[in-house]
Amino acid sequence: MKKLALHWKIIIGMVLGVVLGLILSSAGLNQFTSDWIKPFGTIFIRLLKLIAVPLVLVSLINGITSMTDISKLSKMGSRTIGIYILTTFIAVSIGLVLVNIFKPGSGFSPETRQMFAEKFGSDTATRLATAESVSKQGPLQPLLDMIPSNIFESAGDNGAMLQVIFFAIIFGISMVMIDQKKVAPVKAFFQGVDAVILQMVNLIMEFAPYGVFALLASLIADFAGDDPASAIDLLGVLAKYSLVVVLGLAIMAFGVYPLMLKLIGRYDVGKFLKGIFPAQMMAFSTSSSAATLPVTMKQVENELGVHEDTASFVLPMGATINMDGTSLYQGVAAVFIAQVYGIDLTIMQQLGIVMTATLASIGAAAVPGAGIVMLIIVLEQAGLPVEGIALIMAPDRILDMCRTVVNVTGDASVCVMVEQMTGHPNEEQAATIAQKV
Repeated sequence: MKKLALHWKIIIGMVLGVVLGLILSSAGLNQFTSDWIKPFGTIFIRLLKLIAVPLVLVSLINGITSMTDISKLSKMGSRTIGIYILTTFIAVSIGLVLVNIFKPGSGFSPETRQMFAEKFGSDTATRLATAESVSKQGPLQPLLDMIPSNIFESAGDNGAMLQVIFFAIIFGISMVMIDQKKVAPVKAFFQGVDAVILQMVNLIMEFAPYGVFALLASLIADFAGDDPASAIDLLGVLAKYSLVVVLGLAIMAFGVYPLMLKLIGRYDVGKFLKGIFPAQMMAFSTSSSAATLPVTMKQVENELGVHEDTASFVLPMGATINMDGTSLYQGVAAVFIAQVYGIDLTIMQQLGIVMTATLASIGAAAVPGAGIVMLIIVLEQAGLPVEGIALIMAPDRILDMCRTVVNVTGDASVCVMVEQMTGHPNEEQAATIAQKV
């Protein structure tokens, strides 16, 4: 008998969680839900938080050390990383603009918002006090906060993830600059640890259907209270949130990338979209940039005329450190959760989300479910309730498929741009393409 795919299990868990939440709420068993079902959702959240720091640290170090020599790091590497960071920054910014314009999290009834204000009032007061103390600090305090004084202490605090990222970047660059024979054992160690951590992610995601079931059951029960009909508010808001995310992803895939290809790469946009289409379909079906990588490399080399040296350097790095779709989604999700909880984020806090999402995307594993782990980092860095992740788990599988398409499209776009900028034409492949056209 064929094993049921994980995403179907998650969808089933989502549906059953909503149904059970409505049933228990109608029966007045909200306390039972809180005591006997919600803890399993909390366990799932803790498992995600457990893996966040080691996943970012090891993935980021491996991503940087994939550049095998300092010459690559200087020319092709610097241009590749520069464009990757630029597109990620643009993606997060687009997400924040859209979520502030459409405000999907503010669509609840006044009664529901009042319930949230009362239930989470103490947490909100604590965050406001923290925000007030931060406002009294100097203008360069955010820069100081990025530099750790004790990496082991920072690694024990998910809220200090920028410090872990800073350490990983310095550590990875140092490894690239040292004689590769000397660092070969260290590189092999981190590659081995990376494989173990990715397997841990796989194991944790096996628990995802049950975690989603428990989270949504308790969430629906909390929302509905004594009136199950109020849960309709939640479903409507989730639909609006999903549309905002999809709109942002569409702007990146069909607006930003084509424009950059035209202006920076001087490349035919129609030819690019036609050539990369098979990789986009693979990305949509697998939700994994890593699983799609062989197809992406084949299309970029054979259909887009990119030299093998460029593709073999830029694309694997992109699958590791370039997650534009994931970053956009994280920006929208973070502000959406803040809106739901009635938390007003300042411009500085939202800029902090941009920075954290941009840097965290560098350490995001190219596997399904990694975006949720990265979102934990963004939420904690912004001081937002991590429990709000339950709100967005329901539509996450479909959105994950869409944002992986953007991730792969972004990798291919940057690969073409770097090829054009470095003047490294593949004449044989270019001639083949010319004959096809």
